[in-house]
Amino acid sequence: MTTGGPLTGHRLVVTRAVDQAPPLAEALIDQGAEVVLLPMVAIVDPTDGGAALAAAAARLGDYDRIVVTSPNGARRLLDVAGNLPVADWPPVAAIGPATAGPLQAAGAPVDLVPGEAVAESLLNALPDPPDDGGRLLLVRAESAREILPAGLVAAGWDLEVVAAYRNVEPAVEGPVLAEARTAEAVTFTAASAVRRYHDLAGGPRPVDALCIGPVSGGLAHNLGFRVAEANPHSVSGLVEAACRWAGSRGGFRRLS
Repeated sequence: MTTGGPLTGHRLVVTRAVDQAPPLAEALIDQGAEVVLLPMVAIVDPTDGGAALAAAAARLGDYDRIVVTSPNGARRLLDVAGNLPVADWPPVAAIGPATAGPLQAAGAPVDLVPGEAVAESLLNALPDPPDDGGRLLLVRAESAREILPAGLVAAGWDLEVVAAYRNVEPAVEGPVLAEARTAEAVTFTAASAVRRYHDLAGGPRPVDALCIGPVSGGLAHNLGFRVAEANPHSVSGLVEAACRWAGSRGGFRRLS
């Protein structure tokens, strides 16, 4: 643990799923923070047990492009896609560097990572489908915003959407929630975590929210949090935002 870092003396809440919290929590601790682990998200199989994802993964060569919207989707696609060598996959678009990371590490042909890790940026950056039509596989959470599939269909893609996982609410221990309420800031990497935390905590307590991107940040702002947004929209960007927040004690606002 690093002592004397910019977060020394500050208590922050980490709301990521248990298996995904360590990189963020450890990076915050390295900067001197006291971290309260309060998972607001648990990642489980989709309702169909992953059957649709497995079926699509068995015929990846049939698609002209793949779009993956989260690191969870990326890892689950890699887990089941054994029939076609990763290097022979069609071009892959990933929403954000965190999603692109495991795909690139495995050798997948990631050719598009939009500047902002949101659906709107991907739609603006995605090439048009081939003139004779194009099949696109969208790998995402079971429940997600509809702006991306609607935009892909409007752009002319022959779209297949498969659910790679579900985002569900884990059990919360009362003493940990009470400790979180007394922290100075809470970190969010998903909009669902913002909503769940707000409802459980009885409002924006603490009031300062450090959010990984505009979707979680926008919801937090609407629910009454004072929002500092990561840039870039990644774990490292979130840690940088936390350090800036500590230096200004919330004096900067990307959202107002």
